[in-house]
Amino acid sequence: MLAGHRDTFFRDLRGIREGDKIRVKAPDGEYQYTVDSTSIVQPNQVEVIQPSDDATLTLITCYPFTYIGNAPERFIVRAHFTKSVEQSF
Repeated sequence: MLAGHRDTFFRDLRGIREGDKIRVKAPDGEYQYTVDSTSIVQPNQVEVIQPSDDATLTLITCYPFTYIGNAPERFIVRAHFTKSVEQSF
């Protein structure tokens, strides 16, 4: 699970769709995930961050993206692991 601000790191999530690819760079490599779903939930709906037995990625940010102040909802992206990506140096 990764959480980020809707007006900085996760700004581009406003246009994400099912089937889109997400690349995550980590110290040990780069990994690709494919988006399965997006949803909008209430802040108290913590079940969206429950662990999974599968290799999944959950991204969380505040919603709506254009809201000024403390946003009332959360935008959730769920994706499954697709592959490790070879890094070019």
